[in-house]
This record gives sequence, structure tokens and C-alpha cells, in this order.
Amino acid sequence: MSEHQSFRFSIAPMMEWTDRHCRAFHRTLSRRAWLYTEMVTAPAIIHGDRQRLLGFSPAEHPVVVQLGGSDPGLLAEAARICADFGYDEINLNVGCPSDRVKGGNFGACLMRDPALVATCIAAMKAAVRIPVTVKCRIGVDEQDVEQALDALADAVLAAGADRLIVHARKAWLKGLSPKENREIPPLDYARVARLKARLPHVPIELNGGLATLDDALRAGAGLDGVMLGRAAYQDPDLLLEVDARVHGEAAPHADAFAAIAAFEPYVAAHLEAGGRLHDITRHMLGLFGGRPGARTYRRTLATEALVPGAGLEVLHRAAGAIRNRHVRSDAA
Repeated sequence: MSEHQSFRFSIAPMMEWTDRHCRAFHRTLSRRAWLYTEMVTAPAIIHGDRQRLLGFSPAEHPVVVQLGGSDPGLLAEAARICADFGYDEINLNVGCPSDRVKGGNFGACLMRDPALVATCIAAMKAAVRIPVTVKCRIGVDEQDVEQALDALADAVLAAGADRLIVHARKAWLKGLSPKENREIPPLDYARVARLKARLPHVPIELNGGLATLDDALRAGAGLDGVMLGRAAYQDPDLLLEVDARVHGEAAPHADAFAAIAAFEPYVAAHLEAGGRLHDITRHMLGLFGGRPGARTYRRTLATEALVPGAGLEVLHRAAGAIRNRHVRSDAA
């Protein structure tokens, strides 16, 4: 993929997961992956603790803030605030199927109202100079995916949207939990490919069900990017391959051990500021998955990092469970 320098690899916005500590860790593993915040609602940004909700490290760039909402005026004001914070891009959520999101009239239910989404995009574009993008589904409930996705895409692109990130599964808002909606109904990557064929000059990125980097690059062929969510979070080792395989550049670190060593100053600074080790290490549990000692590594972080006053020695001990098994294996 190295010849496609405009091709993006992104890590999806995930509630409770992609906070600033998670993003700092993922940035240690890849210089080029695009990182996303958790979804933040426009009213929360306008009325809430902005530093807590939006603060991020300059090292996280490129980083995108994802907004939730359906009021054009509020979204425009929130977009201005986010741009002033220094984000590289703003993304509007038109894909989340959760009841809480549905109740607030944003997320996937907005697939039913392309004109409203377009009005929101136009207001945000008028408010900021940075790109504004849309993350959507191929449709919801009984919608025909050919008509629904085309209608949404055409409306938001006419309003100035700069990129579409398409989760290639319908959001089923009636009778399925968000967890069940991760498997049902089936993924339809071909529908996203047809959208790209119809709109060849529009940047279109694929999301949904991509379990490995191989899967992602294969499914994303002919598109402008791929976005992984749970797979990248639960198996962060794959992020060490992104810069080389997607961009033809050297990985930032030789292996996961080197990445942990490089990440230690960030962890130390958090601890010195009064933070807990668990705030950060909860995002690191998937590292070394499948390797000898991985269970001990996870157990050490999951239990000892919660102890008040836990420090870097816990991270050292956890990584040592892998390193020691590796050394013994090499000796044998």
C-alpha cells in the first residue's frame, strides 16, 4: 500500500475506550494512524468541562474529534471550540445505534433525515476551516441500502463534507442491542465499493468487521482508507505494522517492548500528576496477545495497576512475564 500515500488507516472512536491515554498509547505504536476521540455531544462541549472533554497532547496528531448532535447551531459552536483546541478534523456521528444516542436524536437514526444532516454539515463547514467528515452506516432498519446511503452521501457532500467513513452494516434500531448489531445484519463491503465507483473523486473510508490488518487492506482496496475499532484496541500489536505496510515507512519501534519503554515517560508524568496507573494500563491489556506469558501480563496489569500508589514497576513486572518466557524460549 506504500504507493498510496493518501490512503488512511484510522482507529475508530469508541466510547469508554479511545480517551487521551488510549490515544497516546496508540500513537506510540504508529506515527501515521489517524486517531479519534470518543464521541462528545455538542451541548457537553458548550456547557461542560472542555479541558477534560477535549484536551489532548500535541503528540497525538493527526487526531479527529467526533461530535454527536443534530442541532446545526450547537454543532457549529462546538466545531469552533474544537477547532480552537487544535484538532485536525471534525467528524459527525451518523452511525452509532445505542439507545442513549437514539434518544438524543443523533447517531444512526439521522440516516433517516439526510437533509438535516446536510444542514448540520453546512453549519459546521461555515464555522471552521478544518475538514468536516461524516461517519455513517449503509442504512437503518428497513431502509433500502442503495437508496439510503446514496441519499445521505449526496446530501452531505453537497453541503461540503470532506470525507465519508462508512460502517458497512445496517444499524438495526428496532429489537437489536448495540452488541447484537455488531454481528447482525451481515456486513456489505460491496455496497461501499459501489458508492466509491459512483463517487470516484470522494474520499471514502471503510469501517466495520475488519478483524486484522490483512483483512482491512484487502477489503479496503480501491477505497481511500480503512478504520479499525475493536480489533485495533484488543490487539494493539497490529498497530506496529501500520506505518510500514500502509505507508512504506519504518515502524516507530522495533517491537512492543521498545514501544513500552518509549511510552514510560508519558506514564510517569501521569503518575506524577496524581493519576492512577490503571487509567493508562487498562488500554494496554491486549498487547502481546497469544504470546507465552500473555495471561500473566494481563493479570498483573488488571489487578496490580488498581492498587493505590501502583507505579511503573507494575508495568515492568507485567512486561517481564513476556520477556522472561521469550528469553527462555530462545535459550531452548
